[in-house]
Amino acid sequence: MQIRPATPTDVPAVLPMVTQICALHESWDAAKYGFLPNPAQRYDRWLRAQATSDRSIFLVAERESSDAPGKLVGFIIATIETEIPIYRLKDYGFIHDLWVEPDYRRLGVGRQLVEQTLQALAHQGIQQVRLDTAHANEAARRLFQSCGFRISTIELLAEINP
Repeated sequence: MQIRPATPTDVPAVLPMVTQICALHESWDAAKYGFLPNPAQRYDRWLRAQATSDRSIFLVAERESSDAPGKLVGFIIATIETEIPIYRLKDYGFIHDLWVEPDYRRLGVGRQLVEQTLQALAHQGIQQVRLDTAHANEAARRLFQSCGFRISTIELLAEINP
């Protein structure tokens, strides 16, 4: 498995994975993840911009195989965000999405994507990385905790019906 920086030409191969991650999130909590129609299509321009931004880390996992050369089987997208000016920390990394195709899970691909993202952010001087995981996503929490993340806040959601 090769982990490499994504390019704008990788985005069409990533979009089906975006569709899957959006559907999974919405199945877990439709109130939190109530997407507009065609979320992958809406992600397209943003991902292309992130592929060339110096304030993002967008990596893909590419399968090295003679029967399917260059097949993308996972991705991670993180950005560098600016904290509001009441905190000592100026910038932090934020992991927006991580996806590994089901046939490639439990092979260390997700860990490699996370670890390389953390290394790339550290190389840019980032000292803190944050992310959100769905309450139902125990596997992701275990992965992230094994990569050094800890629970920091717990988000609560209330639906108000007027």
